[in-house]
Amino acid sequence: MTKELRIIDFMGVRHYTSALSIIFVVISIGALAINGLKLGLDFTGGTQLELLLDRPADLEKIRDVLEEEQLKSPVAVLFGSDQEVMIRTQDQMQEKAKELLTGQIAGVGAALEGLERPSRELEGFSNVLVIGNASEESLRQKNLFPAEVYGRVEYQVRDGKTLVTVENSIESVYLKQLIGDIKKATGAEIQLRSSEFVGPQIGDELRDQGGLGLLTAFALVFLYVAVQFQWKFSVGAIIGLIHDVIVTVGFFAVFQWDFDLTVLAAILALVGYSINDTIVIYDRIRENFRVMRKMHPHEVINISITQTLGRTIMTSASVFIVLFCLYFIAGETLQGFALALIIGIVFGTYSSVYICANITAALGISKEDLMPKAKEGSEVDEMP
Repeated sequence: MTKELRIIDFMGVRHYTSALSIIFVVISIGALAINGLKLGLDFTGGTQLELLLDRPADLEKIRDVLEEEQLKSPVAVLFGSDQEVMIRTQDQMQEKAKELLTGQIAGVGAALEGLERPSRELEGFSNVLVIGNASEESLRQKNLFPAEVYGRVEYQVRDGKTLVTVENSIESVYLKQLIGDIKKATGAEIQLRSSEFVGPQIGDELRDQGGLGLLTAFALVFLYVAVQFQWKFSVGAIIGLIHDVIVTVGFFAVFQWDFDLTVLAAILALVGYSINDTIVIYDRIRENFRVMRKMHPHEVINISITQTLGRTIMTSASVFIVLFCLYFIAGETLQGFALALIIGIVFGTYSSVYICANITAALGISKEDLMPKAKEGSEVDEMP
C-alpha cells in the first residue's frame, strides 16, 4: 500500500512570499543606489603582484603592511602553495610612488611638479622628475636619489626647474620598498615573480561585456521557455531570474564585498542553475494540468511543486556541499564565487517555488493554454 502524498499549500502563502520578495528587492536596489558595488581590480584597474616567500606566508602581517601603506582596497591571498602570495590593489604603483616622492621632496622644501619620459638621448633611463624650488647642488647634497636605489641619476636645469633623470622607474623603487617592509614584518626572503597593471579601460570593457552576457542570457531563457511551454511561463521565469540576480548583487552592495570577475561568473552560472530548477517544476505543472482538468489551477500548482520538492531539495543540498567546500577549503581567490552562488541558490530555489509559479498563476494560466493542439486532419482520419 502506497503512502498518500501530503500536498503543501504553497499558493496559500503567495501574498506573504510576494511581499517578502518585494522587500528583498527594494533593499537590494536601495543598497545598489546608495552604496554601489565595491568593484574589484578586474573592473577598476590597478596592480597585481605575485610574491614567492621562503617560508609559509603570514597573511595577517602582510595585510597589516598593506594597510599601513594605505593602499586602496588591498587584498592578499595564497595561491598555488602556502609560500606564494598574490597581492591585489586598485592603486597604480606609479601613483603611490609619486605620493611617496612628493612627501620626501616636500620635506626638503622642494616640490615635485611633474613626471616625464626621458628623451631618446637618455636611453636606459626610466623617468624624468621635474622639481621646483630646488637647485641641482642642493638635491645632490641632500642625496634624495641615491644610486643604490635609483641607479644612474642625471641632473639638468630647464626653465628654472631641476630635471632629475633616473635609471630605475619610480614604481620599481616603490615596489622594492613595499617588499622590504613585508620582508621586515614577516622575516621571510621574498622574490617578486610578477607585477601586472590592469588599466581601467579594460575594466570598463569587462563590465560591459558581462552586462551584455547577462541580458543575452535573460533573452534566450525567455524565448526558450516561451517555445517549450507558454509565454505566461516565460514571464514568471524571467521575473524569478531577475529577482535572484538583484538580491544576490544586493548582498554584495549591502555588505560591501568585493565584486570581481569571479562573482560575475557566479551570477551567470546562477541564471543557468535557477532556470533548470524552474523548468523541472514547469514541466510537472504542464503534465498535471493536462491530467487534472477539473482542479483549480492553484491546486494543480501545489501538487506539482510538492511532487518535485524532494528533487529540488536534494539538488540544492548537493550543490551546497560543493560550494561550502569551495568557500572554506579552496582558498580566498574563489570565496567570492562560492559566496555569490550560495546566496543565489538559496534565493533561486525560493523563487522557483514561490515566485515563478506564483507569477504564472497570477497571469491566469489554465488547462486550455497547455492542452496539446489537435493535428490537422485528425478528425478526418477518425471517420469510417
